[in-house]
Amino acid sequence: MLKKFFCTLLLFCLILTGCSSVKPQDDYQTVKKRGKIIVGVRSDTRPFGYRNIDGKLQGFDIDLARAIAKHLFANMNAVEFVPVTASNRISMLNSGKVDMLIATMSITDQRRLVVDFSVPYYMAGQAILVRNNTNLASIRQLSGKRVIIVYGSTGEMSVRMNAPEAIIRGYKNYNLAYNALKNGEADAMIADDTILYNLALDDPSVRILDKRFSKEPYAVVFRKGEESAKLRESVDFTINLMQHSGKLRNLQMKWGIRQ
Repeated sequence: MLKKFFCTLLLFCLILTGCSSVKPQDDYQTVKKRGKIIVGVRSDTRPFGYRNIDGKLQGFDIDLARAIAKHLFANMNAVEFVPVTASNRISMLNSGKVDMLIATMSITDQRRLVVDFSVPYYMAGQAILVRNNTNLASIRQLSGKRVIIVYGSTGEMSVRMNAPEAIIRGYKNYNLAYNALKNGEADAMIADDTILYNLALDDPSVRILDKRFSKEPYAVVFRKGEESAKLRESVDFTINLMQHSGKLRNLQMKWGIRQ
């Protein structure tokens, strides 16, 4: 009798839960009521997101966020920037600390399980950075070598697929990783080519290997689910409009990343 009672109670609770009229919060409406978007950006990935000599955030991703703010509020300054890293950006998004990420984040099937993406706004490719005094010429030669990756990036997966015997050395951000390579703490560093180009822009002691072995479509990132759908559609509209009008191309040329 007691068992039958608990089974009936459980069924009743399930029915109540299934019939609940509570809807998830709409991120678009939240943003519009607030009057600004809060965007997670990188502060260590020139030219996408970095601090200038005065400590002010600037870069391609920063300008893209301002273009989105202009579309949403007719005010390019209706945006608040929150610095994120490769390892904490998804948690910053899903905890509600930011509305979206524009943070050199590429679309992958694994990430699609936990977040939603806009249409791509840039196509990067992974490359390898080495010191000039090495004879390394390809990713296959990294077997048994020390390879630097940045936590939260897709570099580790690429190394493990192409050079499974490589010794992975992880760092929190690209500046730390770059300095570690320079100091001889590893033999190579793997990252998106745009990031490596700008780390090594004025440094003749390092070089980037010729081959690119991946395609990394960068996109704006949203919390997964129905609540972000309208905000994501609005951002897609902005990116597509910029693509067709040539503004996206002009922005890429401004920051030296036009391919």
